[in-house]
Amino acid sequence: MKTILLIEDNVDIRENMSEIMSLASYNVLTAENGKIGVELASEHKPDLIICDIMMPVLDGYGVIHMLQKNPDTQSIPFIFLTAKAERSEMRRGMELGADDYITKPFNGTELLNAIESRLKKSDLIREKLTGMTGLNTLINTVSGKEALKEFIANRSVSRFKKKQVIYTEGNHPHRLYYVESGKVKTFKTNEEGKELIIGLYSEGEFLGYTALLESTLYKESAEAIEDSEIASIPKSEFDELLNSNPFVLKKFVELLANNVTEKEEKLLGLAYNSMRKKVADALIMLSKKYKNEGASPFSIHISRENLANIAGTAKESLIRTLSDFKDENLIDIKEGSIIILNEKKLLNMCN
Repeated sequence: MKTILLIEDNVDIRENMSEIMSLASYNVLTAENGKIGVELASEHKPDLIICDIMMPVLDGYGVIHMLQKNPDTQSIPFIFLTAKAERSEMRRGMELGADDYITKPFNGTELLNAIESRLKKSDLIREKLTGMTGLNTLINTVSGKEALKEFIANRSVSRFKKKQVIYTEGNHPHRLYYVESGKVKTFKTNEEGKELIIGLYSEGEFLGYTALLESTLYKESAEAIEDSEIASIPKSEFDELLNSNPFVLKKFVELLANNVTEKEEKLLGLAYNSMRKKVADALIMLSKKYKNEGASPFSIHISRENLANIAGTAKESLIRTLSDFKDENLIDIKEGSIIILNEKKLLNMCN
């Protein structure tokens, strides 16, 4: 039995619609305002949502905005219920992510036809994805980490030793990579062989997708910073998923956009920051990336060469700055590991 969430503030309309849908063998949840509707949607994950636009507390546009921000609810088919039939209002709703409109007044047949049409389309998409081995699991993994273990179990996992290359700049991409455990860096090398680290990846993150999305050669190389386990997905399955599921495509486009922003900020820092700020930025970035929740203080064992490449400075200059930071009790260094003692001061240095 399909579950439908009806969000409507008018008692008579809500009860009438609920009765019609119940008679058609649907399980119906009702909410008298948008706020309650969002809470019910998050809790029950209905198969379809029908929502009025003009409501107290939170209107329909606010409801769909909040649902679209939540990965668990943003793919639920959404129908707006409204007395307004203006083209501008309909366009606004569609841009926010609505799948259909029902304009008041309407009869029971119109309501049930709209519901059946949307549910059929949703079932067809789900059926198609179910036929693709492991792809439903990938969707869940992109949305969050709940299905991570199942996802990894269905994939081949390769073990990379420290400093072992995963892929190389200039080669054709054949797989999407996922870090099950360990740490990975991506980097570019100039004609003189000098390396600049442009990305850091840890457990639960994808890499190598830029070249796949752009259909180009790898523009950087990837290498394990420590012993790591990397799962891989063939390019053909990744392409098939992107072509059939806009939600997953959107997620990877967001990852691309975030990468561009991070690289722009890094370039500005390399061009204008002082040596102390560059090193402080690198330490704070490592802390944000690799610090285990609840662990304090943050400690990491990283080669001075890698840290210099992250900061975008010479190894000798980095070592001098680390020594200064140690004298100022900002960090400690034991057996090659760097321990951040005063993260607040380092953060202030970065701002």
